[in-house]
Amino acid sequence: MKKETPDPNKKVTITVIYDNYPYDPRLKTGWGFSAMVEYGERILLFDTGADEQTLLGNMAQLGINPLKIEYLVLSHFHQDHFGGTMGLLDTGVHPTVYLLSSFSPAFRNSVKAKTEVVIVHESEKVAEGLYSTGQVEGVLPEEGLVIDTPKGLVLITGCAHPGVVSMISAAKAVIDKPVYLVLGGFHLGSASDAQVDSIIDQFRHIGVINAAPCHCTGENAIGRFARAYGDHFIQVGVGKKLELVP
Repeated sequence: MKKETPDPNKKVTITVIYDNYPYDPRLKTGWGFSAMVEYGERILLFDTGADEQTLLGNMAQLGINPLKIEYLVLSHFHQDHFGGTMGLLDTGVHPTVYLLSSFSPAFRNSVKAKTEVVIVHESEKVAEGLYSTGQVEGVLPEEGLVIDTPKGLVLITGCAHPGVVSMISAAKAVIDKPVYLVLGGFHLGSASDAQVDSIIDQFRHIGVINAAPCHCTGENAIGRFARAYGDHFIQVGVGKKLELVP
C-alpha cells in the first residue's frame, strides 16, 4: 500500500470501552474488548465487546454519543468481540462496518440490513490514517486496526489468534514505519514463560516502542511484558485513554 504522511496537526485518541481489566471505577468490566479511536474529526470503533448493555452503558458513562461513530471494524467472529454490534446499530447509528468473510452469513446479513458492510480480504484503507491489516491467516482469521500517526504505527488487536507477531508483520506490510504501540489482546493466557519471553524478544527485534497488552493476554504474560518494557509498558483497562498529540 502507498505510504502516506499523516497530518501532523491531528490528535489521535484511543479509549478502551470494553475490557475484562478495570481502570475507570465508574465502568463495568466484562470478558471482551472494544476501543474507540478518534483521528482528528474521524471516529472509529474497533470491536463491540460481548454485550450491548456493557458497551452502551460504558459509552454513556464516558459521555460518548454512539451516533457519532462513522466506522466499525470487527476483528474476528467471536462473541466477545462482536456481541454488542446489533445493540449499537439499534441506536440508529450507521457506520460503515468492516468485517471478514469468516463471519457467519446470518450475522453479515443482519448487519447489512442496518448499514453498509465491507468484506475485508486484503489490507484496506478505512479513512485518513486508519487501515485494516486485511485478513491475517491462522487458526482463526483476524484483522487488526493500523493507525498511522506522526509517532509511528499503532496496532490494535482483538485477540491476535494468528499470533501477535504475525499481526505486527501484517501492520508493517500496510505501511512500513516504526511501530510506536501495540495495544489489545495478545492471546497468551496459556503460553509458557519461554514462549512469552520469545515473543517479547521478537517485539524488541521488530522495534515495538510501547506495549499495552490486555483482554486475553493473560496475567502472567502481562506481568512479563510489564517487567520487560518498564516505562514503555502501558497498563490498560476499561476506560483507559491514550492521547497521541502532535
